[in-house]
Amino acid sequence: MFKRFLIAIRLAFGNLTKNIGRTVLTLVGIIIGILSVIVVTSSGQGVKEYILGQVSSFGNDIIQVETKVPATDKTSSANATGQAQGIQITTLKIADGEAIKKIPNIDKFSPIDIGQGLTTYQNQNKQAMIFGTGADYALIDGATKIAEGDFYSQGDDNGLSQVVVIGSDIKDALFGSEDALGKTIKIKGMNFRVIGVLEKRGAVTFFNYDELIYMPVQTLQKKILGIDYVRMIMLKVKDANMIDVTAADVSDALKRQHKTPKAEQEDFSVSTIQEAQKIIGDVFGTINILLLALTSISLIVGGVGIMNVMYVAVVERTFEIGLRKAVGATAADIRNQFLLEAIFITLIGGVAGIILGYLISFGLSYGLAAAGFKLNFPVTFGSIALATGFSMATGIIFGFYPAYKASQLSPMEALRKE
Repeated sequence: MFKRFLIAIRLAFGNLTKNIGRTVLTLVGIIIGILSVIVVTSSGQGVKEYILGQVSSFGNDIIQVETKVPATDKTSSANATGQAQGIQITTLKIADGEAIKKIPNIDKFSPIDIGQGLTTYQNQNKQAMIFGTGADYALIDGATKIAEGDFYSQGDDNGLSQVVVIGSDIKDALFGSEDALGKTIKIKGMNFRVIGVLEKRGAVTFFNYDELIYMPVQTLQKKILGIDYVRMIMLKVKDANMIDVTAADVSDALKRQHKTPKAEQEDFSVSTIQEAQKIIGDVFGTINILLLALTSISLIVGGVGIMNVMYVAVVERTFEIGLRKAVGATAADIRNQFLLEAIFITLIGGVAGIILGYLISFGLSYGLAAAGFKLNFPVTFGSIALATGFSMATGIIFGFYPAYKASQLSPMEALRKE
């Protein structure tokens, strides 16, 4: 039995090397398919880890309150689409933050509004995003660090002071190597004094914090935007172990503030960092499954190529099959020979695809690191196992039928065709 199997292996290898051009062309489809599986799983895992890492940089003791379209779920497309189409939720106020602050486990809070405007210093102009926050924002978001000067105070916020703290890119664009502290910039024609410059932070989930101008939230509301509501409120808790209970307390407090006892009336959403991480993980899991389904099409194409090649091989070698059967080869011997040929093709293609996929993933990681993005595309054991499984399944599934047909040929009919 074992000797027959060794003969099948030798004959399979012999036929593949005899028709090297056809073998290589068949390998291309398998290599592309396996390479796609490796790169897709690697890039998906890399981007997921990058975003989760960036979200984690805020800390595990953060709760965020955002506006929401009533009668929609906070993570639904209806909510996102509604706000993108211009539905304004104007009920979230600084007073809500003051009410939430009374919850025992809440340490600090910062209301947040966002605007934009043309920023000018002497002959330098830059369109910039303005981030209106409370005075405690830098204490809540630990990644916001002052490089020069100070952050504004609660007195600055309450007094509508025209002061700003600028990101490092804003400082470079407006002042270059010149000292920015104490200088006056114009935003929408009004003078604002620079009291602080932030350390370089880079992009967080592809949002560049270095290009922001920080301003007391009430100054932004009253003097720039002309509104009295906020877009979100960021909260820092004292005990992170009680964050879920605290989030429920925050939701209850806002229901009382907004007089929305029913869930469908709620115009706000309360989320923890842990919830955000879970949502991101679920989203990327779904995306990876979809991408793998799409890349599997290339493997199916490669499998069809294997099937066609094996059919051609069966037709070309009909006389050989008949002769082998005439001298004692069984149907299983013939089937194993042709099935092994298909499996060998997919295994060789799988190994080549894994190697190329690793090299491409490594190249992408290196290129992005050189461009300043701390993205790593890891080729995990799971992705290699998945690619190998795909490869083996393709060879067996698409090679079996031609191998079976070859094994069923009658020796007399096969010899008669020569």
